[in-house]
Formats: sequence, structure tokens, C-alpha cells
Amino acid sequence: MRIAVIGAGAIGGLVAGYLKLKGEEVSLVGRPEAVRAINEKGLQISGVRGHLQVSIPGTEELNSPADLAILATKSNDLEAAVKDNFEFIRGAQVLTAQNGIRADTLVAQYLPQENIISSIVMFGVTCLEPGKIVHNFEGSWVLGRPFVSNDAAIIKVSEILKQIFPVIVSAEIKGMKLLKVFVNANNCIPALLGMSMQEAFADLEISRISMAIWREGLGVVKKSGISLFSLPDFPLERLEKLAGLPLAEAAKIYSGIMSHLSQEPLYGSIYQSIKRGRPSEIDYLNGEFVNLARENHLSAPLNAKLTEMVHRVEATKSFFTKEQLIRETANFVNEISKSQIPILFLGF
Repeated sequence: MRIAVIGAGAIGGLVAGYLKLKGEEVSLVGRPEAVRAINEKGLQISGVRGHLQVSIPGTEELNSPADLAILATKSNDLEAAVKDNFEFIRGAQVLTAQNGIRADTLVAQYLPQENIISSIVMFGVTCLEPGKIVHNFEGSWVLGRPFVSNDAAIIKVSEILKQIFPVIVSAEIKGMKLLKVFVNANNCIPALLGMSMQEAFADLEISRISMAIWREGLGVVKKSGISLFSLPDFPLERLEKLAGLPLAEAAKIYSGIMSHLSQEPLYGSIYQSIKRGRPSEIDYLNGEFVNLARENHLSAPLNAKLTEMVHRVEATKSFFTKEQLIRETANFVNEISKSQIPILFLGF
């Protein structure tokens, strides 16, 4: 199978490198600076599987047809990536690997719905410098058809990807992707502070803000009548129980988990984009709770505030201090602390 990985950042670089090491025929498409670094020095991968250097050709656009196209750009760049490479991916199985829940609908504007495979990445990876990837922690890769039933073609794709990560094929990919928004929504906190997740969430007051994000988001989802489904290593029950605890108690548990998530400093996708001077995915993460609230005549003021603050950092390149972040969100967090979210068990 001819595999094209479009997006040479964290996820794209790691996946392309690991597939290449397994002997697969892989093309890697990226931005000029990433392509230049990879072609000159090779793709450099470090982290939980050791230090690896992979020789893989990088190009700024595809120049031959692919059987499988893995779209690993940020959501903001997804539409352009499809348009720029349309001629060579229009007949391919196309796998989306973006955070948020809008990627598949965006791709379906240009490509057949029956060819689209949605996915959820549960492994941790960072890229703060072109061509240099850090694999922070292991995890599975969840696949599913978002518009049609799972079929033999998705099983074939899963068998290829199983060479590099545990793969799960699910019929509940939409409900699982929305749950993944909760996992990623707290990425905005270290991005606002300009620090790693471990450093940010070691602070209990900062972790309290994170638990308020979850409680507000879960309240919006519940009132909108949407079902969530458990993820590998992140059952829905965990979210519901933490959201149902007093914020201070939940913050202690969350801080303990996040402070020991990875031996290497872990930086979320939002922070990585800001460091590279690129627009982040905040509108597809915390902004998704805001959109969902608006569509259902509800409100999500904390997530709206954090979305606005991330855009401020993008524009000014100036991070907040912990004290500033706590002060700017205090009223919203205190109001959320008074609310109660029942244990819902919306789906598994």
C-alpha cells in the first residue's frame, strides 16, 4: 500500500517515521522548513522507544497517487491540505487525525464519504522544532467510519497501522471523538502559561481551573442530549466522577495524574502551535463547547474566556502568569464550583 502522510509535525512525523521503519512505502508532506530539515538531517525521533533517525523523503506536495492518505495537519490547515493534494488522494482511503469533531465534515466537502476514516490518537507526541519528534508516551489509535459502516477497507488499514500502535476499530467513533475533546480541552492551560503540562498541573489552583472546564463542558453536553462513549485508557466514568467531585478534590486527583504523565516535558497541541507562530486549534477544542452551547441556547463562559485568552496569546506572543490566569478566570470557576454534575453514564 502506498501511504502518504500529509503533515510533518508531531503526529505526522512520528507515524511516517515508524511506518517507514516497518518497511512501508511512505511519502511525507510538510511545510518548507520541516521538509528542509528532514531531507538534510533525516527525521529524528526520541522518547519512549529510544533515539531513532529515519531516512524518509519529504516534499511540500504529493507527486504520485496514494492508496492511504493520513491527514495529520492541524484542523486549521486541513482544507488547504486536501485541496493542494487532491489529485493524488481523491481515490485513496483518507484517515483524519485531527483533534476536535469537525475534520471529517471538512474533508467530506471534497472527498467521498465512504472513503473517509476518522481516528483518535491516544499516544502522546511533541514537535517544537522542524524534523525533531518526541514520543512522550504510548497509547492506542482508534479508527472508525464517521459516515458509513465499518468495512473490509478499514480493517485492511488497521492491520497496517497495528505494526506501529495498538489499533481499535469502533462503531462509536463520533461519541468517542467528542469525549476526546475533553481530554484535549485542558491543553489550553499550559499554552496560556507557556510551560509544560507537568509544570502547569503541579499547581492545584491551576488544576482546579481544568476541572471547571470539564464540569462546564459536561453540563453543556448533557443539556444538549449528546451521548459520549469511553476511550481506551479514558473511560467516560472517569470524566463523570471527576466532574461530580468538589473542584478542589478533583484538582488533587487530576494534578497527580498529569504531573507524572511523561518523563519528558509534554506540551499540548495548542502550545506547540503557538511556539511555531501558527494559529492553534483552540476553536476546535474549548471553542467546540462554546459552539455547542450557542447552538442549544446555553452558555459556556469559562471555555469562551479561555478561547479568547488563547487568541490573545497568539496575537501578542506574551504568556500569562499563573496569578493572572487564576484572577481572570476566578469568577467563572467559582460559579461553576457551585453547580453539580450528576454521574450520568451516558454510554460505553
